[in-house]
Amino acid sequence: MNNGILLETGTGEVEILEFIVNNKHYAINVIKVKEVLDADNLTRLPQTHPAIAGLILCRNEIITLLDLQYVLENKKQDLSICKTIICEFNKIKVAFKIDNIVGVHRIKWDQITKPDDLSTNSLVIGNIILNNKILLLLDFEKIVTDINPSTGISEDRIVEIEYKDRSHIKIVLADDSALIRKLLLDTLHKAGFKNLTMFNDGKQALDYLNNLFENKKENFMDDVQLLITDIEMPQMDGHTLTRKVKEHPVLKRLPVIIFSSLITDNLRHKGDSVGADAQLSKPEVGDLVNLIDKYIAENNY
Repeated sequence: MNNGILLETGTGEVEILEFIVNNKHYAINVIKVKEVLDADNLTRLPQTHPAIAGLILCRNEIITLLDLQYVLENKKQDLSICKTIICEFNKIKVAFKIDNIVGVHRIKWDQITKPDDLSTNSLVIGNIILNNKILLLLDFEKIVTDINPSTGISEDRIVEIEYKDRSHIKIVLADDSALIRKLLLDTLHKAGFKNLTMFNDGKQALDYLNNLFENKKENFMDDVQLLITDIEMPQMDGHTLTRKVKEHPVLKRLPVIIFSSLITDNLRHKGDSVGADAQLSKPEVGDLVNLIDKYIAENNY
């Protein structure tokens, strides 16, 4: 799929791909989708995770195929015909076996509501009402990380970061994934950060920053020195949050780091266009600590 012609960044809109698995309707952000194809060259693997259907060959590239019905319902699919979504995030490519594609829809991020289940075990990060049916927006990063934890972020990725007292640094973080929020909290605590204010969508974070400005005006950075945001979030995405911060006459001084599984060479221009100070892929949590230190030093905090 050609992501270069998609909607303008930071407008509060998202394009989703609707697809079906076992007669249930699901959605994925189009920005993650590289290609949709019928795979007929499945190579099965011995003694592997039951959700891994095998390997497929796509344009001379070997890609792991996951059985999405097994992931969602613990039931094996018929793999003789592989309708497949090929995705890229967290610096890896992975394919998902589905039943059928419905189409692409453009919606507002605020049309995506948070699920009632906010536990770290939920695979649903948002509910979308569309054409009198509910689409479940899936957490594909968690699906892959559950199968292979080394593809996600973990405390192990900051073992080389020297601990020091960073408790005076006040950081706002926005990420809709309870799992990622916990991992960020654990890893940043391990590096010495203690003063962290966390939100599960961009709108909450922006309301907090606007309230700080209303109360402190030019001195708002006494209470926050840096913003870290995911991209995909219900209510307000990270690109829109970044754009609104950087268009504000005073809040624009706040350094913004976009920390997302969607940071790739092909998509980095989207964060640049909304004024992000830095962008980092989620697995590189050790580099995140270094970036925070850099911007804090530049602002003499």
